[in-house]
Amino acid sequence: MADDWLFMSAGDLGRAIGAGRIDPVDLAGAFFDAIKAHPLQTRIYARLTEARAMAEAEAAAMRAKAGTRRGPLDGVPVSWKDLYDTAGVTTEAGSALLAGRVPEQDAEVLQNATAMGLVGLGKTHMSELAFSGLGLNPVTETPPCVHDPEAVSGGSSSGAATSVAFGLAPGAIGSDTGGSVRIPAAWNDLVGLKTTSGRLSLKGVVPLAASFDTVGPLCRNVEDCALFLAALEGRARAADLEGITLRGRRFLILENGLRDVREGPMAGFERAVARLTDAGAEIDRAHLEQVDEAMAMSAILYTTEAYATWREEIEARPHLMFDQILERFRAGGTFSGADFVAAWQKLERLRGEYRRLTAGFDAVILPAAANLPPKADRLLSDHDYYVTENLLTLNNTRIGNLMGGAGITLPTGVPSAGIMFLGTPMGEERLLRIAAAAEAALT
Repeated sequence: MADDWLFMSAGDLGRAIGAGRIDPVDLAGAFFDAIKAHPLQTRIYARLTEARAMAEAEAAAMRAKAGTRRGPLDGVPVSWKDLYDTAGVTTEAGSALLAGRVPEQDAEVLQNATAMGLVGLGKTHMSELAFSGLGLNPVTETPPCVHDPEAVSGGSSSGAATSVAFGLAPGAIGSDTGGSVRIPAAWNDLVGLKTTSGRLSLKGVVPLAASFDTVGPLCRNVEDCALFLAALEGRARAADLEGITLRGRRFLILENGLRDVREGPMAGFERAVARLTDAGAEIDRAHLEQVDEAMAMSAILYTTEAYATWREEIEARPHLMFDQILERFRAGGTFSGADFVAAWQKLERLRGEYRRLTAGFDAVILPAAANLPPKADRLLSDHDYYVTENLLTLNNTRIGNLMGGAGITLPTGVPSAGIMFLGTPMGEERLLRIAAAAEAALT
């Protein structure tokens, strides 16, 4: 029976706890047993928080028996990307620059989730300082793709995705600055939610580029994303996903995101679009110049802020960093303050134009990633390949961050090929409802 729990959705586990069919202590124990027995667990988890988790599970069990559960996920385990501060627990963001860093208090979203009864299993590996979409990290560990242990799992929430995909957590909390929730979710056939910048607190979250950093869950289904979003905000009530259909819904295929898409991801996207159409959705297509203009400023916007944030630490000990990540950070030193401010002013104008042009659609859709997970060995040995694959990986997801709205990726039925839905700023509940209907059509 315990083995069955490992691949149940978080929502189903929560309902079973509420019905008295699963004890939270037994559930947490089952996950720790599975983690410790898994041959790849050290490539997925940076460290476990077993003592804390078992105490949280015992408290959840007492609440379940007393009929005082705090919410639908009370007693359900979760993994945390290793950039969320955890009181008394090493939090290193995948970087030797932060080796031995032990925060004194939990990140605010971790506090909220704990208050709602979630049980923290441990901290998962990630790309160094979250600055890569590939998930390759020779400094700490490189988590494996669920379909190929020799391939990367996507980044930067690499261990977050694999903890769920391998049945070592019911859900995971990652972060997304340019695609870091949606890429690993897509490559491991999960659902990944990018929230709107400012929707969830970044207090106690190790930053990359705070103007774009967002908190988001990686889950088995859309319902779980809705449940985790509510828990991260300290709410018991999640978005209502009942009664929504795709009939009459309008989606815009953003043709900017179809360039350079390889065969596997394109096959998954076309299959998904056909299913959406069969379910009654209306599909339009357009190429938006505003997106191209925004993408052309990505290097200025991302690398300048990232390097400004980390320059002091980086230049004090650059030899501790993976050379590809170091090179990417240092690129931010080539732009002036005037370049950066002008780019942000232009981006705000482009965002307004984009929202006006897409206002008549329920969501913008495109392949989550243009490529499939590359082999880790080749990425390590071929500099040019690393650069081109990393940029291609993030090409579509960055559109969502640059345009400033919520986004979600769903599996398409083709391994490691996701379809991404982009919505409006602070429109997570509406986007989750649309995604729930799309999920039903795709499965």
